[in-house]
Amino acid sequence: MEIQPPVIIASASEGGAELFSLKYFEKEAFLAQSPQLYKQMCAIAFEKVFTVLPIFRAEKFEQPTHLNEVRQMDIEESFATDVDVMKVLEEYVAHCVKTVREVCGEELRRLGQELEPVSLPLTRMSYSQAVEMLRKSGEEIEYGVDFSKTQEKKLAGLVGRKAFFMVDWPLELKAFYAMPNLDGKTCRAFDLIYNGLEVSSGTQRIHLPSLLIERLKAKGLNPDNFKSYVDAFRYGAPYHSGWSIGLERLTMKITGRENIREATMFPRDRNRITP
Repeated sequence: MEIQPPVIIASASEGGAELFSLKYFEKEAFLAQSPQLYKQMCAIAFEKVFTVLPIFRAEKFEQPTHLNEVRQMDIEESFATDVDVMKVLEEYVAHCVKTVREVCGEELRRLGQELEPVSLPLTRMSYSQAVEMLRKSGEEIEYGVDFSKTQEKKLAGLVGRKAFFMVDWPLELKAFYAMPNLDGKTCRAFDLIYNGLEVSSGTQRIHLPSLLIERLKAKGLNPDNFKSYVDAFRYGAPYHSGWSIGLERLTMKITGRENIREATMFPRDRNRITP
């Protein structure tokens, strides 16, 4: 079922990314950095939901892979683990690439892009395996640190796959709603690397109110600011999982562009707000 969550919100959807704030009558509000909390609440009611909408991140990046307003496609599925929704994601990407190859052959030729099909199932490798692989290649990287875009690209070459999943991320690197693994150190989170760039990420979510509150506090967030969200799980919520995919990033990689600004009609970044 398609949903349309609001893009004006009262508190951060997830930790880690800066928010654009705005005056909302007598209150302070923010532009949504993700539909995360709303799509989880909808999945509890409707079981399987998706949305395509703009999201906003006030990160002061000036990189060829980042925009401050992006179009994002999200899904959320109840009675599903991280493994279940990874299968949905890889099938979507494979279908998307197949369709573009069939329908847009002339456009791809004009761009000089030879688009290869995506073979399934995709390779799965753990975060710790990725760190070890980079270290063996001479890269200096500490465990518990996120990968740079350069490292993601290098990993793709080392793995030797156009697309692959990176799983079992350290708990501290993912948002508060990521379900911890039994080791208490990693979580049921994954990234999809496509043509050397992370285009999608997802997790199995925490559906237990007490654990949610614990993880909110661990991330330095105030549970009172997430009361309506946490309360939604108090009536009984199934385990559920989901992911989001950046459509400009996917377009950028499918078309072989080097800069994400070539993959959107009116890019918004730190320096550009018109036209």
